[in-house]
Formats: sequence, structure tokens, C-alpha cells
Amino acid sequence: MAKPSMVTELAITSEEPPPLVNEIPEEPPSLTAAEPVLSITGFKRPFSGLIPASNSTREFVHEFFPHVSLSDWSNWKWQLQNSLRSVADLQRFIKLSPKEESALNRTDSTRLPVRITPYYTSLIDQFNDRHPIRRAVIPVENEFIRSIGEEKDPLGEDHQSPVPGIVHRYPDRVLFLTTGFCSTYCRYCTRSRMVGNNRFRVSRLQWEKAIEYIESTKEVRDVLLSGGDPLTLPSADLDYLISRIRAIPHVEMIRIGTKVPVVLPYRITSRLLRILRKNQPLWMSIHFTHPDELTPETSAACGLLADAGVPMGSQTVLLKGINDDAETLKKLFTGLLKIRVRPYYLYQCDPIIGSSHFRTPVSRGLEMIENLRGHTTGYAVPHYVIDTPGGGGKIAILPQHNLGNIGNDLLLRNYEGRLIRYPDNN
Repeated sequence: MAKPSMVTELAITSEEPPPLVNEIPEEPPSLTAAEPVLSITGFKRPFSGLIPASNSTREFVHEFFPHVSLSDWSNWKWQLQNSLRSVADLQRFIKLSPKEESALNRTDSTRLPVRITPYYTSLIDQFNDRHPIRRAVIPVENEFIRSIGEEKDPLGEDHQSPVPGIVHRYPDRVLFLTTGFCSTYCRYCTRSRMVGNNRFRVSRLQWEKAIEYIESTKEVRDVLLSGGDPLTLPSADLDYLISRIRAIPHVEMIRIGTKVPVVLPYRITSRLLRILRKNQPLWMSIHFTHPDELTPETSAACGLLADAGVPMGSQTVLLKGINDDAETLKKLFTGLLKIRVRPYYLYQCDPIIGSSHFRTPVSRGLEMIENLRGHTTGYAVPHYVIDTPGGGGKIAILPQHNLGNIGNDLLLRNYEGRLIRYPDNN
């Protein structure tokens, strides 16, 4: 595919994640001689610290990166430094549709930030603009249409922020926005107001003020690290942050919200695993979108995390034309169980500006749950939730199975649609 004659840069200008003040350089993600060799099932050779490249990945590297070694390809920093961020980058791998080109070629203040890791690019169908993963990360003109109810900050996080970087919505837990950087930008991101925005910077000083707030707020027992993506932080900074929070006596658990195992699985290094092990109890919420993401690399990354004692749950956003199909979701959720990730939330897509082409009716989400409950293991059925506008919090939406009373009996409807009377002892 011929390269374009002009490179049109998108909104992002920095090649590295925004550095923190006094950032400590990190060693390359590899094992030292003193470390044990880990073993990952599904690969022919022993695993020695880097996620191996699968056969399909090797074919992609051979075609599009013939001069790049598999060692470099499997280095998470190389992946970040070589992420696709411009029209020219995308056109090397993808035949852009007119709607994609139009959205990408804007030169005014409305232009949209784009970033996709080379690994995640390898999962995209280069000719089909309806491919689910492609639709999730490459912008189209619909993003410039603002519909009723859409806001930059639909969940009202900025109004529930007692100090910069902290959102305190629920009584006993806080959201800690650790960074504005992600390795891959999802087009429907709830925090698109900050992700990919060069004006959003997080400093060590801001971290300290956030930690001081947690220390002084005794009712906080649960801290969710999010952003941006915390796992894109240098390991030294991540270690410092988690250790500081772990040292707070009233903090009982730490959670990490991330998409890194899906879009940048090579980030799961031996050093990162050591950091996570020593700071338990620690949970991880991973953002999965589609069964095409269940690759050998992502499976290996999740296997390492599970073996390190990190319980994992998935958070999936329901997206029109991408995953709003019961069989697609069933394949995703049952596939997640195979790699020891528990499907936890199915989110109604938040009404950020320009997201109407992604949002389904709530009735569609209820239909998805109806078609999962009873038709597959209960472990594979997540909670369908709406994160309500204005900071009202998450509300679980359930299909109607309790149809009322007949005398002292409950009238229930099962997964087959059969009506069943259940004696309700009062």
C-alpha cells in the first residue's frame, strides 16, 4: 500500500507517557540471571520474561516490520514509541474509508487524538471498516456529532473531586486518576476529555496531595487506580505509588483499572509482577471489548497475572455494531473464564460527546443479559450497569423475572420463559 505524500499529525505530540517529576529510569523488561524462568502454556518454548509472539503476530511483523526483531517487538517500551498516531502511520497498515479519512484529516482545533499500539494494530482487519476492533479505535465523522445529553464529563467526576486526581463518589472508596496517558485510545472513552490531551499532566506533587487526602479520610478502605492507564507508568513510579497507598492503615484493598493486557500484553514483565505480588491484596479490572482480543499474547499476560495472585475481572462496554450480539458476548465471556478473568460489568456506553453511534438502547443490553442468563454458566454473566450521569453512581439493570404475587406465592419467569409459582413464606 503506497504511503501518502503528506503526513498529517494528530493531536498527540509526545512519544512517551507524560513523565512524573523525579521519574526514575526503568531497566528493560527482561529477567535477570537470578530470576526463575516462568512457563506459559500454549507456547512451544519456555517463557523467559517476555510474552512470546504468536504465529499470527509473527506474520504481521514479517510483513509490516521486516527489520524489527521479535525481541524489540516484544518490548513494551518499543510498542509505545512506535504506536500509530498519524494518518500516515495508519495508512501503512489500513485502507482507510472516506469517513475515517475525513475524521482524521481535520486540521482545526476539533481534530481527534489517536494512538494504537503496533500489537493491537495487528488485530485489525485492514480492508473492512466495520471490523469491531477497528471501529473501536479509529475515528469516524460521527464523533463530531453532539447529541442530546452528551457531555465532556457525563459522570460528573470533576464535580466530585475534593483534590486534583481524586474522585470521591462512594462513601468507602475513591477513584485515583494516576495519569492521562493510555497506550491505545478507545473512541468511546469516558475520559476522552483528559486522555490524549496534552494539557492534562500529572505530577508527583499532585500524587502526594491525593495520597494525603486518602490518608486523612479514614472511611476510605478501597482505592481504584485508573486514568488514563496506570500500567503505562514506569515501574519505579508505579511501585512507589502502590507502596505508598498500601502503607495507609485504613486502606484494605487496591484495584487497578487497565486495558494494558489487551492492547499491550508485553507490559506484563517480571518486574511488574514483583510489584503486584508484594502489594497484595490487589485486584485488577481489565477492559475487554470483543473475543478477537483473546489472543495467545493476552492469554499469556492474564495467566502471569493470575499466577502472581492477582484476581481479575473484566469490564466490557456494550457497543452498537461491535459487541451487541448475544453470541459475540457469550464467546467473549466464556473465553475470559478460560484465561481466569471473571466477567464483572457490562456497561451501557456513557454519553460522552460524539458517542451516539456507539450507544445501544438499554433494552438491547437487557436482551443480552436475557440471552446469557441460564444459557451459559453464571460465572460468564456480568452485571449490566448504567453509570448514571451527573455522578449518581452505577445502577444495575436487570431483566424482569419477578412478575408479582398470586396470593402468598411469587410468580417467577425462568430463562426459558416458563412461569413458575414459588411459595413465599411470610
